[in-house]
Order: sequence, then structure tokens, then C-alpha cells
Amino acid sequence: METIQYPCGRDVIERVLPHRDPFVWVSRVLECEPGASISAELDVDPELPLFAGHFPGHPVLPGVIIMEALAQTASFCALVGRDEPGVLGFFAGIDKAKFRHQVQPGDVLTLKADIVKNSSRMVVADVQALVGDQVAATATQKYVMAKGA
Repeated sequence: METIQYPCGRDVIERVLPHRDPFVWVSRVLECEPGASISAELDVDPELPLFAGHFPGHPVLPGVIIMEALAQTASFCALVGRDEPGVLGFFAGIDKAKFRHQVQPGDVLTLKADIVKNSSRMVVADVQALVGDQVAATATQKYVMAKGA
């Protein structure tokens, strides 16, 4: 894979990740040490249709979307460090997930991951999402690395 200059935007993210609209949950990657650690951001668009129902009058980004954004961030870090075309990171587990601060429309969500295990078949990452200096969510996530269909 080519050398990536950081920060990078959606064009580079889509060269590494298979996700496409409406399911790309990373706006930009600020820095990345391939296979080790990453810091990225998600601009939480107030116009997202999901806010109409979650929750009317008090919109909040769902925790499952925060976990997905963290998984995409960690997968970017794991994939950019590999020379295996067609390999994808598939969720295998989420341990110790905690949600501590609500994420609202217009927030910038900082997404961080430290890869604690990185083998040919399994990646484990300690992940953290923040709004400013407020921790929104933390977890340990596991991904099976396998060829896509």
C-alpha cells in the first residue's frame, strides 16, 4: 500500500476501508502508527436521519454507532499495516463497553485505538471515543481478519 500522509480524509479512508455511504463513520484520520495506534475524528452531522428517531426532542448518537466508528478506526490502523489485499476486519466481540457521555448532533467525536494484539487472524484493540476532553465511550474490541466475499 502507498505511503499515507496524515491527517487524511475520506478519499484515503475509502481506499483502506470497504465501508461506503451511508455507513462510513470516520471523517478523517489525524495520525496513525500502522498496526499499533490511531487517532481519528467523526463529524457528527446534525442532518443524519437517525436523529429523527433517536430521540425526538433530545437527539443522541446511538452507542452502537459509536462502537462501529471505533471499529472502523481500529480496522483502518490494522489494515493499513498489512499487505494483504481483500482482507477485512469483522467484529468478533466487544468487551467492557462503557458509555459515559452523550454524543449529540454537531459534536466532533475523537476516536482512538491502541492495538494490543495483532496476528494474521485476530486483532484486539482498546478503544476510546471522546467529545472534547469528555470520555464518551470505552471498550476492548476484537476483530477477525479474513478475506471478504
